[in-house]
Amino acid sequence: MGNLFSDHLSAVLWAGALLGVVYGMIAQWSRFCLLRGLFNRWQQNDSRRLRAFALAMAVALISSQWLAWQAGINLTRTPYHPGSLPVVALIVGGLLFGYGMALANACGARSLVLLGTGNLRSLLVLLVLGIAAYMTMSGVLAEFRLWMEDLYRPTLPATDLTLVTAPLGLDTETGRLVLAGLLSLALTAWALSSRAFRTSPRDWLGGLLIGLLVAAGWWITGVLGADDFDPVRLASLTFVAPVGDSLQYLMLSTGTSLRFGVTVVAGIVAGSLLVALLTREFVWQSFTSPGHNGRAIVGGFLMGVGGIMSIGCTLGQGLSGFSTLAISSFLALAGIVAGSRLALRFSGGSAASR
Repeated sequence: MGNLFSDHLSAVLWAGALLGVVYGMIAQWSRFCLLRGLFNRWQQNDSRRLRAFALAMAVALISSQWLAWQAGINLTRTPYHPGSLPVVALIVGGLLFGYGMALANACGARSLVLLGTGNLRSLLVLLVLGIAAYMTMSGVLAEFRLWMEDLYRPTLPATDLTLVTAPLGLDTETGRLVLAGLLSLALTAWALSSRAFRTSPRDWLGGLLIGLLVAAGWWITGVLGADDFDPVRLASLTFVAPVGDSLQYLMLSTGTSLRFGVTVVAGIVAGSLLVALLTREFVWQSFTSPGHNGRAIVGGFLMGVGGIMSIGCTLGQGLSGFSTLAISSFLALAGIVAGSRLALRFSGGSAASR
């Protein structure tokens, strides 16, 4: 607990809690959710929430790359940039996560937001997700994870998309800025091409603000947490390992240190709860049937395992990892989307709207 009171670490923890509160408030108000965006697009031809996620990707990318350039933050020093790329683990992990979040009807981030509104189903999902994550990181499933990672693990000249710009003669820094600009422009153009989206402030403003929060996470850990002797590990919004870390901290707080991700998790629940109380949306909710309960358990388990194998979740890889231009993020996100599609096909679209 001593770390809690040391200067830069204390600042990072408090800033992480505030970041979580703001995210929880915005996500509850805007209903920001990739899964719901995908399902609405596939089932109802309503792409507003999917476009909100695309806008968040664009804003997260351009703001994070600008911050890295201005503040000298090396975003390749994150877990999204492994020295050799575990291709099979990333894709299979993404598939498992996507299938699991469809079964559970929410990813880890959305489950935290729903928990703040009184949704007890999300509590079960988060408990199972956190346990499964630790089982996969260092428990009985660690050997399976390592085996999957070693199935095909090429070493590439670069761990980000500057691999594409290098043959054009661009230096690494210029290549990143060019790619960030082009990708952000393309995503923003697609998002804003819909009049329904442009006239829905809840969607476009939610996407815009959440994209900025990703850059805020990099600033907190990369600038506020910078220290020559005891630097904070570079991180932003991600919700698989931090959920497991939160469970561990709740049980072993006297023998472990409080981490940035744990304070973000706690802040999200608090922020969502605050908005739910102010808008009178707080209501206790539980399962409607044993089958509903079972899907939540299986979904949480698949998300925990898949999220560790794919080095992140819909926000961890879809926004934070993507904002670093990591090659791993494109593979993981493709797997997540494909897994969600498979779940929709085989479940017959039985997921209820949340």
